[in-house]
Amino acid sequence: MSRDIDKSTHFLNVDLDIYSRSNLEPLVAALGKRVFVLYVGCHKRTYEAHLEVAANASTADAVIKKFAALINSLPKSARKLWDTAKRRDFSIGVQAAVQSEVVDIALEPATIRAVAALNARIVITVYAPRTKASTASGSQGIEQIFQIS
Repeated sequence: MSRDIDKSTHFLNVDLDIYSRSNLEPLVAALGKRVFVLYVGCHKRTYEAHLEVAANASTADAVIKKFAALINSLPKSARKLWDTAKRRDFSIGVQAAVQSEVVDIALEPATIRAVAALNARIVITVYAPRTKASTASGSQGIEQIFQIS
C-alpha cells in the first residue's frame, strides 16, 4: 500500500478560466504582470485564457477579491472582451488527502456578490489524493467534483 504525500486536504489556488468567441490576448495583455498566464490561445474554435493572480493570497476569498479588482479596473476595450465571453470561471483548487479532516473554504457574501456582478461562476475543483505510486507514474489524479453557478 502506498503512503500519502499530502497529509491534509488544503486550498491550492484560484484559477481564472475564460472562454470566448473572441481572441482573449488583448484582455490578458491589459492585466499585464498582475497575473500569471497558464494558457492563452484557441482550442476548437473557442478562445481560452487560464490565469492565476500574481500577488500572494492565502485564501480563496482573497484571491477572488484580487481578481475582481483587476477585472473592474480593466480599460473599456478589455472589459468588453470580459463582458462578451461565453464563460468566466473562478476555479477554486483543493488538494485532497486520503486521511484528512474536513476543510472549509469560505467565501464572504461581498465576494460572492462581486463574482455575480462580473457575471462569472465559482467552480470547485478537487484534485484526487497524491500517493507515491501516482506521483511516480505521472498520474495527476485530477477530478472535477462539482460546480456552483
